[in-house]
Order: sequence, then structure tokens, then C-alpha cells
Amino acid sequence: MNIKYKIVILMLFVFTSATAQRVLTLNEAATIALDHNYGIKIAKNNTEITKNNKSILNSGYLPTLTGDAGAGYDLNNTEAVFSDGTVTKLNGAESSNYNASIDLDYTLFDGLGRYYDYKQLKEEYQLSELEARETIENTIAQLFTVYYNVAQVSENANALKQTLEISNDRILRAQYQFDYGQGTMLDVLNAQVDINNDSINLMNSEQTLSNTKRDLNVVLGTELELNFEVDTLITFMLDINKEDLHAKMRANNVSLLQIDKNIVINEFTIKANTSGYLPTVGLTGSYGWNKNNNNAASFLSESTNTGLSGGVTLSWDLFDGGSTLTNVRNARINLDNQKLEKESIFISLDRDFNNAWGDYKNKLKIYHIQENNIITSQNNFDRTREKFKLGQATSIEFRQAQLNLLTAEFSKNNAKYDAKIAELYLLQLSGELLNVSF
Repeated sequence: MNIKYKIVILMLFVFTSATAQRVLTLNEAATIALDHNYGIKIAKNNTEITKNNKSILNSGYLPTLTGDAGAGYDLNNTEAVFSDGTVTKLNGAESSNYNASIDLDYTLFDGLGRYYDYKQLKEEYQLSELEARETIENTIAQLFTVYYNVAQVSENANALKQTLEISNDRILRAQYQFDYGQGTMLDVLNAQVDINNDSINLMNSEQTLSNTKRDLNVVLGTELELNFEVDTLITFMLDINKEDLHAKMRANNVSLLQIDKNIVINEFTIKANTSGYLPTVGLTGSYGWNKNNNNAASFLSESTNTGLSGGVTLSWDLFDGGSTLTNVRNARINLDNQKLEKESIFISLDRDFNNAWGDYKNKLKIYHIQENNIITSQNNFDRTREKFKLGQATSIEFRQAQLNLLTAEFSKNNAKYDAKIAELYLLQLSGELLNVSF
């Protein structure tokens, strides 16, 4: 009765999680990550900054308007000698002045520097969008990897539950056989050892499952309750064409798009630096008010001026010590470096793509082999179990067939998710990861 009581407790443990649980689909997980992942939020904020920078308010095309005002007070001892020889001495003579003005400054021409700076800001905004896209791609790829890791551990845990169920049935059978004198206590003890091992393996698997679900929560940027399940149905894009994907990689890979954008930005940098060779023409204007209250020694006791003033300014650095020439030369070198980097990225991406394609095809074949292998292992186990029930197979042979089936299930699960992750990496390289519905 003690063994039977333990079996009931173990069965309750196994089926505790059998209650209805929420299924978190992959599309739902991706939606949550896009809304809550912290890396994506930061990338979007950085894009917003560059969007503000490319505004006309940051272009240099608008004039500056400045308001100035001031007041002054003087208290002096004054001795004034007039042209007729009259001398006037004043002690504590007071005078004051007040002024206010609105000043306008506008650059009419700066050698086209601000024109190319403005274009550069627009390109930097588009670059930030590509950087945000790269962050999203990497986050989604990480999400899929962790999601499928949860699915893999879930399927492995289910396989362990089935193994434990079989072990429970085996120990019951061994106990009945012992009670009726058809078996030995050794069979019962062996079954007890196996059921203990299966229980420990299941407990470890359940703990691993909880840990991987927490990993998924980190990528999601939220705190879902851990009593959710994931979708374990996997479909492969068997109709993908290598040449088509390679062409898409050359056109849409985010690393290539970023280097292209950096080349354009660097070309504008060269042109903006070249503007230092040309003069700057500016327009100034002012509307002002001035009032002076003079002491008695002055010819005028009070004066007030109000009016407009304006002018045109020209500034030309005929020689700036060579800084403009140095900046242009360095910008051209940076442009050469960008072009060399693009060629390097081409070579690396071609290698990565071919490796990823071969890896995907190889893992897909392994998965199909493992699917066939599990059919063989299942047939072998079913036959061994029938023989075991008839007393034609030993408990050791039964246990070995059981472990072989469990290993085959693990291998199939691992191969399935390895192949899917390899497919996702291939799609990411080709720039198609965000365009595929899962």
C-alpha cells in the first residue's frame, strides 16, 4: 500500500499542470515585444531625436531674432569749461540712459554648407530608421529563439511526463506480480528506482521550463504569469529559393543598407567641408530705441533716438591655417574607408549566407531523419512492451526501449527547433525576417 500511495502522489504531481492554460502564440509574442521591449523603445526614441534634428528649425535656414535692452545711471562731480571761458562745477551730477532693440541676423550664403548639412541630417534620420530596424530584427530573432526554446523544453517535459506515466504503470504491474507470486521484489525495486529517476528528470525539466519562460518575459519587456503555454506547431518555408534569397540579401540586408547610407552621408560631409573655401554673405537689421538723460554740463539735457538700421556683411577666410583642406582630405579618406567596408561586408555576407543555407538544409534533413527514427523507436517500444506484458522481455530490455524512445523524442524536438532557428537566421540575413508571417 505504501508504494501505491506514492504512485498516487506522483500521478497528482504529473497532472497538476494539466489544467487549462493560456496559449501565447508567436504572433502575439511578437506584438508584445514590439510594444514593450526596452531595446526597441530606446531605438525608437533615438529615431525621434534624429527626426527632430532634420527639422527646418535645426537647418540654419531660418534667421535669428534677438531682443536687447539696457539701462545705465551715472553720478559724477563735473567741471565744465565752455568756449566763452565760463566754468561750471557740478557736484553729484546725475545722468541716465536707456536702450532697447530688436536685432535680425540672416545668412544669405555660406558656400552651400548648410544646404549639405541639412541633407546630411535627413540622411542621418533615415540611417537611424535603419538602426531601429536592425534593433527590431535582432529583438525579433532573439524572441523567436527564446520562444522556440520554451516550446522545445515544453515538448521535452511532455515526453518526460509520458515516460513517467509508463513507469507508473510498470511499477503497478510489478507490484501486482509480486503480490500474486509472479514476480520478484527486485523487479519492484528496479521499477521504483526508474520512477524516481523519471520524477527527478521531470522536476528538472519543469524548472528549466520556468526559467526559459522568464527569459521570454525579459525579451517581451513585460511580466506574464508563467502558467502560459506556447505553440509547438512548426511549419517550414520549403518553397524558398536560394538565388531569390541571395538577391534579396544584396538588396535588403540591413547592414548593407546602413553602409550605403553612411557613404551618402560622408559624400555630403565632403561637400559641406568644401564650403569653407567660399565666402559667407549675411544680412543684418535692427530696430532700436535709445534715451539719454544728461547732466547740466551737457549741451543737450535729454535725447531720444528711434529707428531702423540694416546692412550686408561679407566674410571670407582667405587662409584658415589649412583646417578646411585637412577636413576635406580626411572626409575623402573616410569615404574610401566606407566603400572598402562595404566590399568587406559583401564578402562576409556571402560567406554567412552560404553557410546559413547549407546549415538550414542540413538541419532540415536531420529533422526528417529524426522523424523517421522516432517511428522506428515507437514501434520498437510498443513491441517490447507487449513482450514485457507476456513475460517474454526483461525489465532491463523494457527500460532500454523506453529510454531509446525518450532519446528519440528529445532528438526529434531538438532537430525540429534547430532547423527552424536556422531558417530564421537565413531570413534575417536576406532582410526578409520582418516580412514573413509566422
